Amino acid sequence: RCRIVGGFSEIKPATKEEQKICNAASNKKAEKLVGKNFDVFTAKKSRTQVVAGANYLIKVHVEGEEYVHPLFSSLPCERKPLDLTGIQTSKHRDDDLVPF
Repeated sequence: RCRIVGGFSEIKPATKEEQKICNAASNKKAEKLVGKNFDVFTAKKSRTQVVAGANYLIKVHVEGEEYVHPLFSSLPCERKPLDLTGIQTSKHRDDDLVPF
C-alpha cells in the first residue's frame, strides 16, 4: 500500500547514493528536457521527500558557474523505477533548492 505524502527534508550535502542517482540519470532524457547535453553532472546538495516512493531534488553542478535542479521520482508501489521527472536550469551555487 502507498504511504501518505510528506514534505521535503531540509537541504543537506548530497550523498554518494544521490550521486549514483545522478550518474544513472539518462543524459538523453536531461538533454531532451533542456535541449543540452551535460559533460559534468555532480551532485552537491539535496532534499528528499518520502511519498508512495521517494522524490529526490538535487542541486547538480554542470559547468562553470551553472547548476541545474533535477527532480527524480520513484513509485515502487506502482513498480515504476527511479526516473528524471523534471529539471530547472540556469541555476547558481547559491540558489535555493525549492520543490517544483
